[in-house]
Amino acid sequence: MESDHETTTQDAEPSATVPWPFPDLSARSGGLELRYPDDELLVAVATVAAAGLHAEHLLPFNSPWTRGTPVEVARRVLAYAWGKRAAMSPADWTIDLAVLVDGVPAGLQGMTARDFAVARTVKTGSWLGRAHQGRGLGTRMRALMLHLAFAGLGAEVASTAAWADNGPSIGVTRKLGYMPNGRQVESRDGRAAEKLQYRLTRADWEENAAVRLPDVTLTGTEQVREFLRIR
Repeated sequence: MESDHETTTQDAEPSATVPWPFPDLSARSGGLELRYPDDELLVAVATVAAAGLHAEHLLPFNSPWTRGTPVEVARRVLAYAWGKRAAMSPADWTIDLAVLVDGVPAGLQGMTARDFAVARTVKTGSWLGRAHQGRGLGTRMRALMLHLAFAGLGAEVASTAAWADNGPSIGVTRKLGYMPNGRQVESRDGRAAEKLQYRLTRADWEENAAVRLPDVTLTGTEQVREFLRIR
C-alpha cells in the first residue's frame, strides 16, 4: 500500500476475559471517525436521525423507519441498535458505528455479515443527517468502513444495494469502485421497486488508491476478530 494510505493499528492484547470487545472499536482518518457507540453516543446519534434524513416524499431505506415524530424516529434507532447488539454472534453480526466529524455526531455507518469466517463478505449500509449532507461525507465514511472491513477484519468482498431512484447512494457506490452485480424487484412501501446490487473485491480496493483514505488508524480490531472468530 502506498505510504500516504498507510494503516495504523492500535490494539491491546486480545483476552478471553474481555466480555464485550466492541467499545474500543474505531476507525479514524483526519477529523472523520467511525466509533462504536456507547448508550450516550447512541442517543446523540438517534437525535441526529430525529432531526431529519431526507425529504418526506422519499423512502431510501428498506422500511419506513424515518416516518413519525422525532421521538418515534429516535426510539427506532435505539431499539434497532440494542437489538443488533443482543443478537451479535460469530455466525451473524452487525456492527454499527457512529459517524463523528471533528467529534460531532453526524450519522451511522454499518456493516453486516453471515458466516463471515468462511464467506469473508460484508454488506454495508448507512445514513447521514440532512445537516451533514452534500459535502462528500457519505463517500468518506463508506470508504473508512471499507478500510475497516478489508484491512481490519480481513474481508474479501463488500456488497451494497440501493433503490434505483436513490441517486446519492448509487453515486457514492460508483465513486468507490463497486461493480454492478445485478438488480431485482422488491416491495417498497407496498409497491414494486427496483433495487440495484453492487460488489467490490479486496483486490479492486487495494489496486485503486484513489478511493482509499489517507493515514487511517484502526483501534480495537484484534479483540473484535477474536470475538467473531476471524482468523
